[in-house]
Amino acid sequence: MGETIGWAVKQMWIGHKVCRRGWNGKGMFIVLMDRLQLPPYNTQGTERKVNDRTAKWIGEDKPLDSQPYIAMKTATGQWQPGWLCSQADLLASDWEIAE
Repeated sequence: MGETIGWAVKQMWIGHKVCRRGWNGKGMFIVLMDRLQLPPYNTQGTERKVNDRTAKWIGEDKPLDSQPYIAMKTATGQWQPGWLCSQADLLASDWEIAE
């Protein structure tokens, strides 16, 4: 028996990217994205801040406070935020550190 989802989550918490041997797509993995806090869109200065697309939804005078989440790097090289495991992923024992 290999590594379980609990092991995979612990690995993400310490900064590793993980995947399942059973996933078909090359280069696929998941990672824990840290909490992201940005000042409002209209803040003066050169620091990173909320962009106009985000301000459209949260308001120009509001900072962004994004909680941690899991994101997947897909087989096509795109990022998919908010990855959720399937029952198969949850019960699998083929989790490993992604290269």
